[in-house]
Amino acid sequence: MAGRGRGTKEGEGGEASVSERSLFADSPYAEPLPLALPEPHPGIAPALPGDALPAQVTAPGSIARLRRRLRRPSWPALRRSLAVAADTELDRGVAFLLVPVFLAAGVIVYFSLAGEPGFAQPIAIVVLATCCAVATRSRPRTHLFCMAAMLCALGVVAAKVETWRAGTQMLGSEIQTRLTGRVVSLEQMESGRIRLTLDVVSTAYPELRYAPERVRLSARTVPADMTAGSLITGYARLLPPTGPVRPESYDFSFDSYFTGIGGSGFFLGNPKTIATQGPPPLTARLSSAIENARENIADHIRGKIGGAEGEIAAALIVGVRAGIPDEVNEAMRRTGIYHIISISGLHMALVAGTIMALLRGAFALFPVFSSRRPVKKYAAAAALVSIAAYLVISGVVVAAERSFIMLAVMLVAVLFDRAALTMRNLAISAIAVILVSPHEVVGPSFQMSFAATAALVGAYAGWADYRADKVRTPPAKRSFVGFLSRKFALAMGGLAMTSIIAGSATLLFAIWHFQRVSPLSLIANLAVMPIVSLIVMPFAVLSALAMPFGADGPFLYVMGKGLMAMIAISAWISERSPVDAVGLISIRSVLLVAVALVIATMATTWLRLAAVPFALAGLLTVPQVLTPDVLISEDAHLVAMPIGGGELALNRERSNEFTTDNWKRALRAETIIPPEIFEATDTRFDLDPLDLPPGSPFYCTGDLCIARHPSGAIVALAKDRKTARPACAFASLIVIDDATAYNPCRDPLVLVVTKKQLARDGSAAVFFDPQSAAAAPTIRFAVDKPYRPWHEQRRFSREARGLPPYNQREKYKPKPAQ
Repeated sequence: MAGRGRGTKEGEGGEASVSERSLFADSPYAEPLPLALPEPHPGIAPALPGDALPAQVTAPGSIARLRRRLRRPSWPALRRSLAVAADTELDRGVAFLLVPVFLAAGVIVYFSLAGEPGFAQPIAIVVLATCCAVATRSRPRTHLFCMAAMLCALGVVAAKVETWRAGTQMLGSEIQTRLTGRVVSLEQMESGRIRLTLDVVSTAYPELRYAPERVRLSARTVPADMTAGSLITGYARLLPPTGPVRPESYDFSFDSYFTGIGGSGFFLGNPKTIATQGPPPLTARLSSAIENARENIADHIRGKIGGAEGEIAAALIVGVRAGIPDEVNEAMRRTGIYHIISISGLHMALVAGTIMALLRGAFALFPVFSSRRPVKKYAAAAALVSIAAYLVISGVVVAAERSFIMLAVMLVAVLFDRAALTMRNLAISAIAVILVSPHEVVGPSFQMSFAATAALVGAYAGWADYRADKVRTPPAKRSFVGFLSRKFALAMGGLAMTSIIAGSATLLFAIWHFQRVSPLSLIANLAVMPIVSLIVMPFAVLSALAMPFGADGPFLYVMGKGLMAMIAISAWISERSPVDAVGLISIRSVLLVAVALVIATMATTWLRLAAVPFALAGLLTVPQVLTPDVLISEDAHLVAMPIGGGELALNRERSNEFTTDNWKRALRAETIIPPEIFEATDTRFDLDPLDLPPGSPFYCTGDLCIARHPSGAIVALAKDRKTARPACAFASLIVIDDATAYNPCRDPLVLVVTKKQLARDGSAAVFFDPQSAAAAPTIRFAVDKPYRPWHEQRRFSREARGLPPYNQREKYKPKPAQ
C-alpha cells in the first residue's frame, strides 16, 4: 500500500498528485511532466530559456507567434498531431479496450443477418484475418485492421456456437396434453397463482413427438408437499413462445430459445405429485437443493417482514420477485429506481463493500496483526467468496452473473495489487460475458449496464486526471458540524453526478428498448439511494450472516423499515411524475451514440473530441423514424390505431395488458378508446363507412369492425373471407381473423392481411401514405424469412399451415393419471 509521499509531490503549503498517464518515460509520445522553476533569488533576474529577450523587446515576436498558433492548422500538421495522439492511445492500451467492442460488433452482425450462416464462413474469415494479422506485424495500421476484422469474425463464431449449443426444442403449435415433469423452480405470483418451471419427463393423450425439454406453466394451487425436484403430473395447455408484439420490439421467442424454455401455458386443473422412479441426476439434485433453500429463505423473509416490503426484501436477497405488487413495480419504473429490484452490479458492489468494511473494521481492532498482514487482500478474498455465494443463492440470473464477473475481476485485481476500478478490468469482464453469453449483447441489460459502468469509469478517470494536475491546499479547519455538512454535501453531489452520468449514458438505450423515460429519476435516486446504500443492503448482508443463528430478526426489521420508506418515496414521486412514454426512436441514433460513448470513455487524448460529431449525429437522427399507423398482433385478434389527441383505438374491449401497454408507449398514446359494439339488427348502425369522420374509433357489428384513420384511410376487421368481401369496396386495410382465408379483393390498392400471414411472419405494422389516402398502404412484419433457429417453430402451427382450429377438448379428453 502506498504511504504518504508515494505517487505525490509535496511542497510548501500544498500537495500535487502525479497523473498515472504521465508515467510514460520510455514512450516518444509521452506527455511531458509539469516542471516547476526554482524560486529566484531576491535581486537576481531569472535567466530566460534559449535566446529569449526581455518582454519589452520581444513583444512583437510574441504577437507573431500567437498569430501563428491561432492560424488555421495545415493538413500535414493535423496529420502529425493525429498520428502522435493515436500512438499515445496505443501506448496507453486502447487496443485492448477495443477488443470487447469488436467482439460485440461481430455478435450484433450475426444476430442482424437475414439468414442463418454456417460455421465454415465465419471460421474461414477468422483464419484468414489471423494470417493477415501475423503477416502484417511490421505494418502497424494494416495489422490493427486485420486484428479488428478477426475479432469481429470471432464474435460471429461465438454467437453461432451459442446458438448451436442452445438448440432448444420449441413447441410449434398450441396443444393440450397430460404432462409429467420435474419441478425446477416454483414462484408465488402477485395474482395468487403459482408459476412452475418444469423439465418435461413425458407427455400423453396425446404424446408429443417433439416435446420441449423445459416449459413454464402456471397453476391455481399446488400440493403443499411440492418442492423443487418433485415429480408432478397434470393436464396442461401448452402454447408456443410468442414473437415480438410489434416489429423491432422485444422477441420472447429469442429469449426463450437461449434460456431453454420451449413452451409456456397453464394447468387446466391442479397438478399432483407422484412418486419418483429412481434418484434424479446429481446436477438436478444440486439445483433442487439450492432452489429449495432459496424458497425457504424467501418464505422466512416474508414471514418476518410481510407486505410489499417482504416481497422486495426476498427479491434483493434471493432474487424471488414474482410476488411484488404491480403498482409498486410501476411506481419504481416511472421513477427510474427499478434497477434496485434487479440483482446487478449495485447489489454485488454493496455486498462486497459491506463485507470488506466489516472485516477491515474488525482487523483494525488488532493493530499489530493488521500492520504485518495484507488485511485488505484478506477482506477482498472474503468479499469474493461472499458475492459468489450471493450469485448462487440469487438464482444465477444473467444480470447477476454479469455483475459477478465484473466485480470478481476487480477484487482479483486487488489481490494482485492492481487498480480495481479501471477500464481494463471492465474490458476483461465484457470479454468474458460476450464469450459466455453472446446473445446478451443485443439485450437491454447488457447494453445499459456496460454503458453506465463505462461512462462512470471514464468520468472517474477524467476527474482523477484533472485533479492530479491541480495544486490543492489543505482544507481549512472546520467544526464537527461543518465537517459533517461538507461530507454530506460531497456525498449527495457525488450521488447526483453518478445518477446524471449513468442516466445520460443509458438514456437512448432505455428509450429504444422500453419507449419510456423517467423525468424525475434524479430526484428519486437522490432520495432513495442513501436509504438503499446505508440501510437496506448493509442490513440485508447482516441478516444473511445472522440467519443461520436465528438472530436475523432485528436486521430484517430495520431492512423492512428502509424498504417501506423507499416504497413510500417512489409512490409519492410517481404520482407527480409526468407521462413517461416518448415513442419510437431510430436505431441509427442508438448506434451513433454507442460509438460516441466508446470514443469518449476509452480515449485519453484530444481524440475524445471525435465523440462529439457522433453524439450530435445521434441526437439529430432520433426523430428519423416512421411511426406505424396501425399495429396488428400476431394472432390477428388485436388491432390498434392512433386517432389523434393521444388516443389509441382498439378493436376489443378486453385486450392483452402487456401488448396494449407496449403499443401505448410506442405510439405515444395516453388513452385507450374501446370499440362501440352494435347488434346486427341495430338501426343505429346504418352509417356508410365513407361518412365516418377521420379519427373515428372502431365500430363493430356482427363479425365486422371498421374505423377511420386520421389520414382518411379506412381499416376493416373481418372474421372470415365472406365477411371481408364487402369491405373491399371502401377499406384500405382489411385484417381477416381466419387462417384458411385468402385475399377476397381484386383491387391491388387494398392491403389484406390474413391470420396465416401473421402466424408465419409475426405481428405487423402498417403505414399509410400521408399524401394520399387512396394509395396502397405498406406493411412490415416482425419476423423475416428465412427463419432463424428461434423462429423455426412458427412454420409448424396450424395457422401457419392454413388449417382451421379444432376443438382440443373433444378430440383428446383428459384421462386420469395412472
